[in-house]
Amino acid sequence: MSPRLDLALQSGLLLTQPLTVLGPTTASDLSALPRETQVVQPFKPFHDHFAHQGFPVVPNSDDPCQDAIVILPRAKALARSMVHQACCRASGVVVVDGAKTDGVDSLLKDIRKRVAIEGPISKAHGKIFWFQSDRRAFADWAAPEHQTADGFQTAPGVFSADGIDPASALLLAALPDKLGARVADLGAGWGYLSAGLLQAAGLKALHLVEADHTALTCARTNVADPRAQFHWADAVTWRASEPIDTVVMNPPFHTGRSAEPELGQGFIRSAVRNLTRNGSLWMVANRHLPYEAALTDAFAAVEEVTGDNRFKVFHASRPRR
Repeated sequence: MSPRLDLALQSGLLLTQPLTVLGPTTASDLSALPRETQVVQPFKPFHDHFAHQGFPVVPNSDDPCQDAIVILPRAKALARSMVHQACCRASGVVVVDGAKTDGVDSLLKDIRKRVAIEGPISKAHGKIFWFQSDRRAFADWAAPEHQTADGFQTAPGVFSADGIDPASALLLAALPDKLGARVADLGAGWGYLSAGLLQAAGLKALHLVEADHTALTCARTNVADPRAQFHWADAVTWRASEPIDTVVMNPPFHTGRSAEPELGQGFIRSAVRNLTRNGSLWMVANRHLPYEAALTDAFAAVEEVTGDNRFKVFHASRPRR
């Protein structure tokens, strides 16, 4: 069990089933909780992690519960909407657990102005506290029904929720008019790149692969085309049903605060696995990330086709099996 939750239980916190945990990550130890505890996690790798442990896991839920635990994300708007969601679902206690780097101190200050809290307990560079559920106290923290950015539907907490990502815009502008009949957008997000890819000549099938269920739900609205196929999946392990002519991607480079270039390298390996023998990869990345070696190991031809002081766009072709 997480050290903060363990201390809270020792201090008198009582949790009753049905219990829901919102937003746990692979760093969250839920092993001491009963296996009937529901886990809500829209990010596919984390979702699968808890499913493998035997918990009932869903990407989202409105089902009522007695008590709820909120594991804070980094995004402030998402954190607030999760607290509101927990209050709407729980009839008993809402527990909030988070690291200082994820803004738990600021959120505690805001919540304390609205309801009486118990705790807080500090441990392991974070805090845990709890309060009696009160949906009216947090009504203004509800996620907007229709959040838009530059004409596209987005949602709190998804990548680039407030506008078009400049790296994706740079990549889209660099793409040729023809990409082949079958194209995949790995890490499609809320669908900006895919919406542009639909203009490619001769396109017959477009695969949007995205691990964030919330982002993929937005993409279904933003990419309303019968050629689009939506896959809630980890792009690193996804396998296409048929070989792909072109893969386009703006891969993530962290799940926490530190850069993790191996994520992008995993995307590159996925592209190699799914492309035809003469297929192509179009990729944008932050300029400081070291992807050149991985690309030259994976493809017979690699070139940086454009870029600026922040980003670089690569075209790689003829994947090495």
